[in-house]
Order: sequence, then C-alpha cells, then structure tokens
Amino acid sequence: MNSIITESDVEEACLAMLEKQGYTILSGPDIAEDGPHPERTYHEVVLVARLRNALTKINPSLPKEALEEAIKKVIRTDSQHLVLNNQHFHKFVTDGIPVEYNTKDGVKHNIAWLFDFNNVENNEFLAINQFTILEDRNNRRPDILLFVNGLPLVIFELKNIADEATTVWSAFNQIETYKEQIPSLFRFNELVVISDGLEARAGTITSDKERFIPWKTVSGKHILKNAPQVQVLIEGMLNKQVLMDLIRHFIVFEAEKSKKEGTVTISKKVAAYHQYHAVNKAVKSTIKAITSDQRAGVVWHTQGSGKSLIMVFYAGKLVLQPELENPTLILLTDRNDLDDQLFGTFSRCHELLRQKPEQADSREKIKELLKVSSGGIIFTTIQKFMPEERGKQYPLLSNRKNIVVIVDEAHRSQYDFIDGFAKHLRDALPHASFIGFTGTPIEKADKSTPAVFGNYVDVYDITQAVEDGTTVKIFYESRLAKLELKPEERPHIDKYFEDITEQEEQEQKEKLKSKWARLEKVVGSHNRLRRI
Repeated sequence: MNSIITESDVEEACLAMLEKQGYTILSGPDIAEDGPHPERTYHEVVLVARLRNALTKINPSLPKEALEEAIKKVIRTDSQHLVLNNQHFHKFVTDGIPVEYNTKDGVKHNIAWLFDFNNVENNEFLAINQFTILEDRNNRRPDILLFVNGLPLVIFELKNIADEATTVWSAFNQIETYKEQIPSLFRFNELVVISDGLEARAGTITSDKERFIPWKTVSGKHILKNAPQVQVLIEGMLNKQVLMDLIRHFIVFEAEKSKKEGTVTISKKVAAYHQYHAVNKAVKSTIKAITSDQRAGVVWHTQGSGKSLIMVFYAGKLVLQPELENPTLILLTDRNDLDDQLFGTFSRCHELLRQKPEQADSREKIKELLKVSSGGIIFTTIQKFMPEERGKQYPLLSNRKNIVVIVDEAHRSQYDFIDGFAKHLRDALPHASFIGFTGTPIEKADKSTPAVFGNYVDVYDITQAVEDGTTVKIFYESRLAKLELKPEERPHIDKYFEDITEQEEQEQKEKLKSKWARLEKVVGSHNRLRRI
C-alpha cells in the first residue's frame, strides 16, 4: 500500500473541503478550449458566459446593452500597474459598475452589480483546479482558483507537506512568480491562500510574508488549535457568507508616501480573523445600543494588533447599515497627536468609508459639521466639548439618534458627568451612542468605563496576539541592584552597633541585620522591562 502523500492528495483534500462549503468543483482541463466542455481559451481568465448569466440574474432591470458595457469595463485593463488594476476592479466590486443606456425618455445612468451581497446564495461559486493560463509565452497552472460569478477572486497555491524541501513559503514564492508571469489573473484577485495541506495562511497581492496569517476560528467564538489550519481557513474564511462579507467590507487600499524617496506605495490589506469578528460584533452591539441604552460596549485589542484598522472596518460597515439611516460618526481622542494619527489612517482608507473624513480643529468647526441631517465622519478631541465659559452648559448640537461617538483611548476623560467633558458631550449630543476602543485592558476596580460604554464586545489579549505573531513577546528580566552605603553613613551605623548594651547586643544585631536584608531585597528586586 502506497502511503506517500503527494501534492495532488493535498489538492484533492482542499477541493473536498470546498465542496462541503457549497462550491461546485470543476476540472480546469475539462473547460479549456480543447476540453470536452470548453468555456474559455487559455488566454482568458474570466468565464465570460457565467459572468453574463450572473449579471442578468442580479440586475434584472438593466437592458442587455448595459450589461455588455459592464462586462467590457470589468475585463478591460486600464493600466500596466498590477495593484492599480486590482484596486480599480475592487471598486467595481464594492460600488458597482456605472452604466448608461438609451430609453424612450433619453439616456439613463445606472449601476450594474457584479455580486448579490444581500442574498449570497444568488451567486455562483466554483472551485477549479489545474486552470492553465497562457500569457506572454508563459504557461502557468495555479493549483486551485475560486470563481464567483465567473470571476477568479481567490487563488490557492499548495505544496506537499511530505516533501521536506518545500514549505508554505515555497507556495508564497510561487505566487510572486505568478504575479510577474500571469498578471492578468491578479486584476481580479481578492485573496491569496498558501498552504502545505496543514499550515495555511491568507493575504493579498501586496502582502509580504509577515502579512500572510492563519485564520484560526470558524464561529468567531473559539480558537481551533487541533484542526489543520487549511481546514479552519476554508470553513471559517472561505465559506460563502464570510468570503462575500470580507470582500465587500474588510479590504482596504492604503496609499503611503515615502518621506525619503517621495514615491507612493499602495498596500492592499484584508482583515485578520480577530479584526473581522470584532467588527461584526461591534456593529451588532451598536445597532442594539441605538434603540436601548446608547452603550455599544468596549473593544479591547492589545497594542500592535491593528486596532486602527479595526476602527476603519467598523466605520466602513456601520455607514451602510440600513437601521442607522446614514449615521454620523464622531471619532474622539483626548490628544491632538492621536487625533492626527487616526485621521491619517482613515483618510488613506476613504474609499471603504465611501466619504472623506473631516477634522474639526475648533468648537465652531464641530458645530458646522454637525448641522447636516445625516452622514459624515468627524475627527476631533474631547477637549473641544468644553463651554467657552466655565460652569455654562454646552449648547445642543444635534438630537439625532443616528450619531455614534467612537472613542479611542480616552477613558479617563469620559467619566465626569458633573462638570466634565462627559457631561458637556452629552449636553451637545443627548441621543448619541458610544463605543470605546482600547489597547489596554479595563482594570477590575474600574467601574466607570463599563458604566459609560458598556461591557466588553470583543477581547484580543496579549497572549493570543503573541501566539498569532501579530505582536512581539514581552520579557521581564529580573536584575539585582547592589546595595551600597555612602562612606559618610557607615560610621553612624557602626556607632549604633557599638552602643548596644551587652545583654541586648545579639538580639538587636539580628534585628538590624534582618531590617537591612529586607531593605536590600526590596531595592534589589527592581525589574526592568525589556521589549524585544
């Protein structure tokens, strides 16, 4: 009996798991131009007939010419830059494709949607293995591609765990080669998965090795440590509901300018498992808070785990919730530098937010920005909510219920309901709901934070963050500090010993020795914190 595991075995196991998630399994050679059921040429990466059928089903009110225009826009490449092409396509995915067509009343403008996000089962999900692609004399065959409505959104590259010469990073290197040799495939790519059959990691087309991370939960409630990572990733990340949710709400393109070279680098980022589940819990608790006690809770994710991006994903998804009727979001800090940092992150991710955030640097600016009837993402510091005259009541700015105040690391400044910022903030926004985000845990003795914000919505502590590799370990190194007396102090102690009476000498000396030993122990137990 042959017990050797091959790469083909790993591939078949992944396909079986995907089939359990509701994907239809197809063989690449079967649907190739020379196969028994041809659907494409080797130069095509989109299954155009399936895309056309999906658009017709999802957009029943649009005429044929409008759908054909949408298909041309999707397939057409506007740039030679791989990431820009990908970003352009992603905008079509999340915002729809603008189309125009003639009617008896003239030219009409509308939106064609590539996917049905409201009814996920209304989309077609395929998993196709050995999908040969010919491009610029390169012949490449990715192991598995996941298609939704004929579009290749996810690529799997697999390696054999039984081969000691290959690892999951061999799959990563293969993806890097694909990006150079078959870039047309990556115009449509949303997620990249690399696996050796047990270990599995996911990232995007711009992710380096550090940003390829495992998906560790299926339900969002429990970390699964004993199941193979590839199984958890397929069941937890690539099930239909989560995949479509991730694609629509949990991907951002951040453009950062290099200070030295002046060049702009675009990074495509997808939420990690802890970010994804925290955001969905926070959105749910916020919707509930608006109709109850206005306390949406506290999200505690330890420092270094991507808290700022969690807040971006949260804001981006919250603004689309129909229950909130186009809410106004106020991002509140208690320091100008934190306000600037957070505003910078949100500004770089404004496409996900579907609006540009604004920064209020004065009381007058806050009043102006809150005059709107709905919408808006406003950044400010809590100190702006102080009356011009001490002891006076802060004026009412809005009595709308669909205002959400998102507080970042500002717990202490939120507590004074007598004559402090907390009171003035609620005088200005009496029906707003509040949610807190923090990188440090709430102390057990702290009764104020839960009173203001509510209980924990989600917790991602330092232990789990270190285990996941999202933050570095913290080591406490104990060092003894040598206790020495100044020369001028020694005679006094010697004299003290000399003066002790004969009958008490032994007892007193022992007491003194014990006293100084305790002092030396206390001083010598000084711990230094060293972060590596």
